[in-house]
Amino acid sequence: DRYRAVADLPSVSRIGSPITRLTNNNTGWSVETSISMTDFVDAQIGPRGSLENLSQSEIDKLLDSQVGGLYPLFRKCALAVLNSGSETDNAAEIFERYRDFEVELVRRPWGIKLEIRNAPGQAFVDGEMIRGIKEHVFAVLRDVVFIANEVNDSGRFDFKEPASLTNAVFHILRNARVLDYKSKPNLVVCWGGHSIGDVEYQYTKRVGYELGLRGLDVCTGCGPGAMKGPMKGATIGHAKQRIVNGRYIGLTEPGIIAAEPPNPIVNQLVIMPDIEKRLEAFVRLAHGVVVFPGGVGTAEEILHLLGILLDPANAEQQLPVVLTGPRSSAAYFVQIQQFISQTLGPVAAERLHVIVDDPAEVARFMVRGMQALREFRRSRSDSYNFNWLMRIQPEFQLPFEVTHESMRRLRLHRDQPTHELAADLRRAFSGIVTGNVKEHGVRAIERLGPYELTGDRAVLGPLDELLQSFVAQKRMKLPGSVYRPCYRLIG
Repeated sequence: DRYRAVADLPSVSRIGSPITRLTNNNTGWSVETSISMTDFVDAQIGPRGSLENLSQSEIDKLLDSQVGGLYPLFRKCALAVLNSGSETDNAAEIFERYRDFEVELVRRPWGIKLEIRNAPGQAFVDGEMIRGIKEHVFAVLRDVVFIANEVNDSGRFDFKEPASLTNAVFHILRNARVLDYKSKPNLVVCWGGHSIGDVEYQYTKRVGYELGLRGLDVCTGCGPGAMKGPMKGATIGHAKQRIVNGRYIGLTEPGIIAAEPPNPIVNQLVIMPDIEKRLEAFVRLAHGVVVFPGGVGTAEEILHLLGILLDPANAEQQLPVVLTGPRSSAAYFVQIQQFISQTLGPVAAERLHVIVDDPAEVARFMVRGMQALREFRRSRSDSYNFNWLMRIQPEFQLPFEVTHESMRRLRLHRDQPTHELAADLRRAFSGIVTGNVKEHGVRAIERLGPYELTGDRAVLGPLDELLQSFVAQKRMKLPGSVYRPCYRLIG
């Protein structure tokens, strides 16, 4: 055990839990249920290992609640982790609901503890924090401290140089011990929407099960929906094969973690600094990529990957990529391929291999592709755990700050190199994700109205058709939510 509870204070219920009573009123039994609200719980926990000892400067940064201090970032990410299983993906709503949540770093002679107040009750069982969630809280602490001190403030990395940015991604993953695995390539990155229906969700579990039966591990964005399903299925496949060290890696970043909190299957959680470094981590860790149906976030990931694979420098790279879903979702993949073909060209669309309603074939496709990948990496003495040879251009690495002005400046037209159009289309989808679920994006839309995207009809037409299909299929928000577009197309 890397972490343990040093002390758990008695849980403090701030608001009553749902109470169900059976009442006999002479005419039969009736059920009465009180108003359902979430408990708020106080607890005190402490880490085991290197996090027991933080330097004075690290503690001061964590306690600093001013602009530029680490406390607001740590508090937000810790709350998101504790809110796992929430029924909403509206970050602003989550932070408002738990506005009294606090996490305090307490100094002790033997190290540090975290004192948590007004935390979501779903993170606890009988007053004690769930072990997996406790590990996730300290993964947040580990990554927030490391990125602030060893990446951002160390002076070791030039954030304008591609090689230096890749080196920063490597060091974050190595510090999280994600690169410790010593065996043949077996890690499948799974992408897909957090807002999917039950048929699609069950399909993601079936694919994960087939991957697990073949000894393959799973890496996702760590949230619900198509990020949780493959992991859940893989646990059963691993159990049947008596694999006890299966990896369920979750990669997230502060802007998305509240809307897509880590699911309970994740056993290695990493908080990357931003979406671009998160996407690069996916690409460099992956030995294969499976894409399930999703919305704008999934489209962003597809465009990011295609933009990299279409680079002539990566022409020989071996990386199996498959789009898959149940038969009822076949139209989704037709729309994606049509959009890619109309905007980036048919060559780009051909890079996406589609398998419909055949989980076993998806797993076999991954196994075959990984054999070719292994030979490619061995012949070039490249690492199995981190793809150093994949070239990623700066436009796919440099953070895109989503504002109304930056969204208007995107060049959505065909009169430019394909990889540059792919980069700006990726940024457009990233902006829509921000307006849909990220706290600052949601508030900006409330103040200033929808983002405006301008460009050629040859690009905006297919883009509008794809986005409208996402809205019609309810892929923009969690089921039951009403979607109000955060974008407007002008062209």
